[in-house]
Amino acid sequence: MRYKDLFVDFDDTLYDTHGNAVMALSETFEEFHLERHFPDPQEFYDAYWRANIDLWTRYSKGEITRQHLIVERFRRPLMESQTFREAASHNASLTTYLLTMNDYFLDCCSSKPGVIDGAHELMDYLKGRGYRMHVCSNGFHEVQFKKLAACGLRDYFDTIILSEEAGANKPSPAYFDYALRRSGASRDTTLMIGDNLQTDVLGALNAGIDAMLFNRWSVETKDTVPKPTFIVDSLRDIMKIL
Repeated sequence: MRYKDLFVDFDDTLYDTHGNAVMALSETFEEFHLERHFPDPQEFYDAYWRANIDLWTRYSKGEITRQHLIVERFRRPLMESQTFREAASHNASLTTYLLTMNDYFLDCCSSKPGVIDGAHELMDYLKGRGYRMHVCSNGFHEVQFKKLAACGLRDYFDTIILSEEAGANKPSPAYFDYALRRSGASRDTTLMIGDNLQTDVLGALNAGIDAMLFNRWSVETKDTVPKPTFIVDSLRDIMKIL
């Protein structure tokens, strides 16, 4: 086999983080009675996703801390409501409230078992082929292990490599260097698989590791430099290559 070790992104590559988060966000909205501030829940949901995408992009670049992310992911959308802004101006413990909301949301999200279509089938196939597999994730330690347990994928992996332990986030070359040391993998016989063109694919390629884009978001790659080693549209397509 050309590859011996597979670095596999977890969120939205195997685990349906977006789908599970949609459900968790609805549960959080109800638990904290946010209808008081957002008569149309969709306004809150849209504001949350705008904030979350921006914050995770900045976190992956090392521009913000984890603490900033977990406070701002709910502060930003909530502050789009005038009634919440007025209430918050008299609330000395706003940060505590936001952290409580974040904890509730993450607990809801990480307990859900939803995976991307074909995830278990792919893992069975790759394990049967003898690949050593390693989760490579920017996710937080306490959340990722709950998700792995909830969806039944933990036992497929030899190593769980998180950016918090690496001291650097994907796409930093320092993260991938750490992942190679931690897993004992060789750069020239390792393949990174992930859904994010920037953090997973270009990060690995710039670290000298081949990379496969699981293009579930249909991103344009025509002008991408360097080019992904492989591009697939579904998890089952990976089995045709590996």
